[in-house]
Amino acid sequence: MSVLVADGERPREGGPDRREVLVAVGVLVRPDGRFLLTSRPAGKVYAGYWEFPGGKLEPGETVEAALRRELHEELGITIATAHPWKVERVDYPHALVRLNFCKVFDWTGQLQMREGQACAWEGLPVQVRPVLPGTVPVLDWFAAERGHRGATHFAA
Repeated sequence: MSVLVADGERPREGGPDRREVLVAVGVLVRPDGRFLLTSRPAGKVYAGYWEFPGGKLEPGETVEAALRRELHEELGITIATAHPWKVERVDYPHALVRLNFCKVFDWTGQLQMREGQACAWEGLPVQVRPVLPGTVPVLDWFAAERGHRGATHFAA
């Protein structure tokens, strides 16, 4: 599996032998095809960047269990089925992460931004900026699924 390198000019914390962090990511998709992006809250690495919501797996936790927990903690919703979609490895300066993307089509509860983040229901091209590097491949996957050609995942 290839690795997307984010901010390659910056040093890597922990050096070349650092441990990979497992992350569950929810790609919430409404019936109209729009998907949810949330901003990273103040105080976190890449604060203000837009991403798909989710978080780290706890020891012994499955991707789906972590996603259920994280989306409830961050957004106040309870998801139905998490559909495993794709996996992407991203080498950020602060961490090497394995992002386990799951599509989610059904959930209950109203969105609550419990970490002070913002949210936006987006389509292609996305309007929010800046987008976290690990989010860009997902926009490419959506573009391919939806028959878009060229660099259509960002608004001009």
